[in-house]
Parts: sequence; C-alpha cells; structure tokens
Amino acid sequence: MKQTAFFEKIADQQLAVNRRAFLGTGVSAVLGSQWVFAETRAKRPQILLRSSWQTVNIGDIAHTPGVLALLEKHIPEAEVHLWPSKVTDGVDAILAARFPKLKIVSNADELKAAFSECDFLLHGSGPSLVAEKDVVKWAAATGRPYGVYGITLPQQSSTATQPAPDSVFEKTIGVLNNARFVFFRDGVSLDLAKRKGCSAPVMGFAPDGAFATDLRDDAKAAAFLKEHALEDGQFLCCIARLRFSEYWKMKPGVALDEVKHARNEAMREHDLAPLRAAIVEVVRNTKMKVLLCPEDSSQMEVNRVNLYDKLPEDVKARVVWRSTYWLPGEALSVYVRSAGLFGAEMHSPIMCIGSGIPAVVCRWAEQTSKGFMWRDIGLEEWLFTLDNEEELPRVAPAVLAIAKNPAAAKAKAALGRDAVLKHQQSTMAVLRKELGL
Repeated sequence: MKQTAFFEKIADQQLAVNRRAFLGTGVSAVLGSQWVFAETRAKRPQILLRSSWQTVNIGDIAHTPGVLALLEKHIPEAEVHLWPSKVTDGVDAILAARFPKLKIVSNADELKAAFSECDFLLHGSGPSLVAEKDVVKWAAATGRPYGVYGITLPQQSSTATQPAPDSVFEKTIGVLNNARFVFFRDGVSLDLAKRKGCSAPVMGFAPDGAFATDLRDDAKAAAFLKEHALEDGQFLCCIARLRFSEYWKMKPGVALDEVKHARNEAMREHDLAPLRAAIVEVVRNTKMKVLLCPEDSSQMEVNRVNLYDKLPEDVKARVVWRSTYWLPGEALSVYVRSAGLFGAEMHSPIMCIGSGIPAVVCRWAEQTSKGFMWRDIGLEEWLFTLDNEEELPRVAPAVLAIAKNPAAAKAKAALGRDAVLKHQQSTMAVLRKELGL
C-alpha cells in the first residue's frame, strides 16, 4: 500500500485535532494538553523516525542508519519506529541487522499502531522538509510534538535558475514554526529560514545524519580491493556527478526531464574537467591510485564517460573504474581504507569525515546549499563552488596535497569530525529534553 493511502485509512480511525488549532496560535495549548512526558509513563519513550527517502543513492540510504546510530548512542532508553518511504533493494535487511530492535512500519495497521504508541515524531535529514505533509498529518491526528533534524531549506526553484518565490516557503515555515525544534544541516539554510520568518522554539545547526553512519561490509570491500590491487591507504576515491541526478535512468517510469538533461549536457565538461585534472596530478606525482566509484546508481556511467575514458593512457593504468552500484556498508568499508575522497557528491564525503577520512567537496547551485556545511564544521579549505570560475583550478592542488601528505590530511579530517560530534551531542540533548529525560 502506498504511503499516501496509509492516512486515508487512518483518518477515519484516529482522533483528529482541529487543523486550524494546530496551524494557529493555539498550538501550544493543544500540545500541552496532549503531550505526556516520558518520565510519567510506564513505558520507554517511543520515537517515530520519518526517513528513508529512496534507495538509488547511498546518501539517501545513509541518512537513516546515521540518525538511528545517534538515537542508539544518545537516547538508548528510547524505542524507535521507522516510517520509511522506501527500504527495498536489501536496505531493510541491512537496517534489521544493524538495529535488531528497530520496528519498521510496513503497512497501514503498523502505521496506525505507531501513531498510537509513539510520543514524538522526528523528521530525519534530507534535502528539504521532505515529508512535510506527513508531519502535518501526525500533528493533526495525535496532537503530539515533532522535531526536524538536519535538513536543507532550498533557496531556489526546482531548476535552480532563479530564487524560489516567497509563496513556496509560507506553508513550510508554518510547519517548522510549530516544531519543538528545527535543526538545519547548513548555516545558509538556517539564515534563510530566519529571514523567511521561522521562529521555532529551538533552531540551529545539526550535521546531516549520515555523518553518524557506521555500517560496514568489510568482506565485500576486502574482496573488491584485492581484485583491483588497491592497497590500504594507497588510493583515493573519486565520484563524478552531473548537475541534476538522472532519475530517468534510475527509476522506472520517470520520464526524461529535457530541461535538466540540457543543463547537464551544457555543464558536464566544465564541471568534471577539474576532477580529471586532479586524477592526473595524483597519479603522475605520487604512488597513489584512484578509484572511480558511485554514490547513485547512474554514476558508474558518468564516471566512465567523463573521467576514465578521457584520461591519458599512462594515467589510466593506475585508475580503477567500478562498474557496479553498491550499498553504504561496502562503500564505507572501502572509504575508510582509502587515503581520502574527492568529487562532486555530498554524502560519501559526509560518511568519510564521520569516520575521520579526508574529503574534498565540489558543488554548484543546483545541489542546494548543503555543501556549505563544510564551512560549518571547519573544512572550508576542502569546499569548492564550481560556479565560481576562480575556484576551478584550485581543486587539483587540494586533492594532490591530501595524496602527498595523508597524515596532515587525516588530522584536518579529525578536526571536522570532532566538530560534528559536538553538534551531535548538543542537538541530541535537545531531543532528550523534549522526551522528558
């Protein structure tokens, strides 16, 4: 049954709070009258995590185990229910193995039970308030509180050609204002939210949940590295991507977006030439190899066509092209054995820094402001906005510096990780307080 159908059944069965009261100034009274703190309950606090947006991208997969690991570490008393959009393609098994006590909502009856049992809804990390409608329905159906953990507030329209009109923000800001807390995963989003009138009781910065991902598949990683003669600490990982994710290649039934495709084609050489230059510099000036690997299931082709096939033959001999997609456990087990990662994606670098591995991020406007979280954790020297022409030639030297001095690079990565850990601790403390712990 589709997620949208879940509520069609629930709406007739659950006691609903007047929606106007929820969205209006009377929300505090509504929540105050219905919210029962966990310390007065006979059972452990129950959290409903709304997350798991899709499985074609290891970053979108990693959001969920990251937040689950944070809850496990900082709120071990809680029982957690996961309300996913998608946990197919083996992701459900991975989550069950890592978090055996996790309750995954898989049908309408289980969702009804979760609405009845859970004390608090936590919206997980994502590119926006992804499940905005579900958050509103939770509050209307239960009268219980919710919080938002580590999202970006997009500044631009879906084509990223112009700023989004104020009308796009109005409803979202209203939902955020009624949250017990809202944490944004980049400072640019936090500033934008304030300008647009966001006034939740607690607002601040929380690193993307994927920083805490600790999934591993060491056996698969070891076999892959052995097959391709990649030695621990003697290779860098590289990920290429286009301006817009090619969902028409990854998801059945998704039509080609002509506007986004045209933008991809217009900018692919501009955007990916700096990565090729970095590969050449590393191979020709160090003993390191380079592994071309994907973050989403379309990027094996992107890596081959735009990077591998265009490399000089002497460089290509020490570059490995991964031809298959992988899941976060195997990917992270490879990343932690590398000397670092560079590329035009976000969540593989996030997982690297979360494990103390150096990572260079290249970004552009179409990727929203999420990349600026590198500034928020003190890694601005490893952040490059490729819309700024003067930054293009700086990518290769930054990557080469990591290859030439891995120890110094790891020390810098550790500082970024420490900053993340401090924010995780303080933001999870807010959730503990909301649960009455």
